[in-house]
Parts: sequence; structure tokens; C-alpha cells
Amino acid sequence: MTQQSESDVPVAKGRGRYLIAALPLLLFAGLAAVFMTQLQSGRDVSEIPSALLGTKAPPLQMEALDGSERPALTTAAIDGKLTLVNVFASWCVPCRQEHPMLLELSKDSRVNVVGINYKDRNDNALRFLGELGNPYSAIGVDPNGKAAIDWGVYGIPESYLVGPDGTILYKKVGPFDPETFQTQLMPAIEKALASL
Repeated sequence: MTQQSESDVPVAKGRGRYLIAALPLLLFAGLAAVFMTQLQSGRDVSEIPSALLGTKAPPLQMEALDGSERPALTTAAIDGKLTLVNVFASWCVPCRQEHPMLLELSKDSRVNVVGINYKDRNDNALRFLGELGNPYSAIGVDPNGKAAIDWGVYGIPESYLVGPDGTILYKKVGPFDPETFQTQLMPAIEKALASL
């Protein structure tokens, strides 16, 4: 039987201290590896998944934007039509950037374009639409953001492509630019139209 000498005990305690000191570094390296794998996966990390995709759109029952000469945004305004529901506000700079594409889309008779005016003042919204043009066949006002909560809005602009049966087919967080308009929205529209 061998006895442990007293000189061996401090060495064992010293290794334990180094291991404890290295633990945060090892955890950081592990997390860094996970994050790096996610970044290199090819997925669009800016894309926010929506629990609403593939489900029925929330009911719409909003008052009209007074002075817009457009009807209120209700479920009846989108029922039976392929519809793009766009959440916008006059104070939203990216909303201005995507607006020309919404105007272009509104000329396509196969797609109904409607708007939810989010936490905006009536006069500002009218000035915004007067200056840039009005692509919406119906506009609902959402002064306190309740409708936006029901739709799962993260921030504006946001757009939802809703099928004629009321199913949410596509969601875009952030503004459309010419590339996303052509490579994301238009293929989603064509796919929806082909399944009718």
C-alpha cells in the first residue's frame, strides 16, 4: 500500500483551479461554434419565422382611414381574394422605400392590396398617401396597435400574403426592395395563383 505524500496534494488542487478557471473559456468556445455553424448554414438569419404561416388570418374589423376614400378594412374586404395585407405608417421611412412596389402590385388585378395604418395620425397618413399614391383598395386604422398584435407584427413595414380562403401564405418582415419583390413576393403570388 502506498501512501500519498504531502507534496502530491497541492499539485492536484492546482489542476482543479486551472480547470475551473478555463470553464468559462470552454463555454464561450462552444457557444461561438454553435453561432458560427448557424451563420454558415445558408439560412437567412434576418428572416423571422411566423407561427401564423399556414393558419387562418386573424379577423379584420377596423375603421376606415377617414378622408382616404377607401372602405374600412374588414374580413369581407379580403374574403375570396388573393390579398397582400401591408402594415404601414407615415412616420416609417422603410415604408416610403417599398411604396413604389406596392403601387406597381396594385395594378395587378389578380392581387388585392390592403393596408393597416399602424399607430399613425389621420392627417399624416393622408398626406403620406397623397404624396406617394394610394395602392390600397381598403385601409384600416390601428391607432393602438391591437390589430398588429393579432397579426404578430414585429415592426413595420410588414406584409402578409393571404389566400382566397383566408390562409396566410407568406410573410415579409421589413420593406420590399426590388430584389425581394421579384425573388420572394412574386413567386409566392404565382404559386398561390397556380393552386387556385
